[in-house]
Amino acid sequence: MVVACTLFAGAAQILMKMGALHPMPHLDPLNPASLIGFVLALLGNLPLVGGYGLHACNAILLILALRDGELSVLYPIYSLSYVWVIGLSMYFFHDQLNPWKVGGVLLVMTGVGLMGRASSRV
Repeated sequence: MVVACTLFAGAAQILMKMGALHPMPHLDPLNPASLIGFVLALLGNLPLVGGYGLHACNAILLILALRDGELSVLYPIYSLSYVWVIGLSMYFFHDQLNPWKVGGVLLVMTGVGLMGRASSRV
């Protein structure tokens, strides 16, 4: 379940970024009509709505996984969502991979591997 959470979290972040790139009307906090137009534009922004929907699915799955699993083991696995986001960002937004990102990904993956080994010995 937690691996599915990492995939949902990675996809949600990409969809939210895509939604953030959509043009939005200016929000004037003193004008109620401006607020209504802004909210309607947010609701019509399908990538943004989809991203938040995936985050909701992610939260439900994570809650279910945490009911039976150990937080100290499951949450490091959840950190793999950062790895998915880097890969998906390179594909969709042509982000560049630099040595710091490579090092970070290797550290996350090493940490998850060490946690998996340590938990299998208990």
